[in-house]
Amino acid sequence: MHPFRAAVEARDPDAMAALLAEDVVFTSPVVFRPYPGKAIAAAILRGVLRVFEDFRYEREIADPGGRDHALVFRARVGDREIQGCDFLHMDEDGLIDEFTVMVRPLSAATALAEAMGAQFDRITREAAEGTHS
Repeated sequence: MHPFRAAVEARDPDAMAALLAEDVVFTSPVVFRPYPGKAIAAAILRGVLRVFEDFRYEREIADPGGRDHALVFRARVGDREIQGCDFLHMDEDGLIDEFTVMVRPLSAATALAEAMGAQFDRITREAAEGTHS
């Protein structure tokens, strides 16, 4: 099991953040521009923990070289079932330096965008303060 998957399944935001490189780039499924940097990526992931319900990884796919991983998941956002995939790329130190999320269907992606939008003031504040509140 990939360490990031273990951290998510334990709902441990500190362990999740510890696996991110300082220069990680987080690409959201619902926002065009990527988010560079560990502070904002960790804050977004904490927001996701607050928004997703019944989150579970269903499958893990890794390349033979070990630097690319795909973690397939299902969850709920409100009354919408969402299916998605976390695409992780690891740097030379084994930390996540690229984190891309894709989700489907469109109705669930829309629900996710709305739920995360409601969290975004808090996410931005947490990233700026480096807090986990």
